[in-house]
Formats: sequence, structure tokens, C-alpha cells
Amino acid sequence: MPRKPAPEPRKALSLPVIHILLALAEGARHGYAIKQDVQERTGGAIRLGPGTLYEAIQRLLEAGLIAETSGADAENGQQAQRRYYALTAEGWAALEDEIHRLGAIVDRARAHPKLRKGLA
Repeated sequence: MPRKPAPEPRKALSLPVIHILLALAEGARHGYAIKQDVQERTGGAIRLGPGTLYEAIQRLLEAGLIAETSGADAENGQQAQRRYYALTAEGWAALEDEIHRLGAIVDRARAHPKLRKGLA
């Protein structure tokens, strides 16, 4: 019986992508709401332009980390034609993996004697 190859480790996610996934962890959102959430979440340090945001969304859709979903947007009493996005099960797993990876980096940094003082 042939052995099934081990799955390749997931690549580290970029900081903007992590924040996009964090925005969607709170519920389905359209692109502009994701942009606003990331800007607020990072205190303005990360400002996603339309090209960056929608390229990242396209890559996340292709990777199966997010999916398009229905969403009602009743601004001004009209149904807007916005696309909403939500995390998939794979997206939740990727976000959890990334949080653990970043946590491990912080833990190792805190254990370093020269850095311990500055990270306390």
C-alpha cells in the first residue's frame, strides 16, 4: 500500500493577511468593512489600498481560506450589491496555526536573557 505523503507545512501568512482573517473571525464582512477593521485594529499602521485588499481576498478565495457568502446590506433602504466574505474551516485552521506560530516566536523571545528585560 503506497504511503500518503505528509502534508506540506503551511507557509507563514503576511501581516495584512493575518489582519484580514482576524477581521473575518468576527463575522462575514464586505471588502470595505474589512479595510476599515484592519485600519482600526492596527491603529492605522496597516492601511489596505483597494489593489492590495482585493488581491489578498482573491488569493484567500483561491486557497480556500475564505469563501464568498451572502450578506444583506440595507443602506438607504436598498439592497447593495456588495460581496461578503467569511472564513472557511481551512481559514480558521490557518489563523489558529498562525497565532500559535507567532505566540511561539514571542515565547522564545521572552526566554532570551537579553530580550527578557525589554519584553516584560
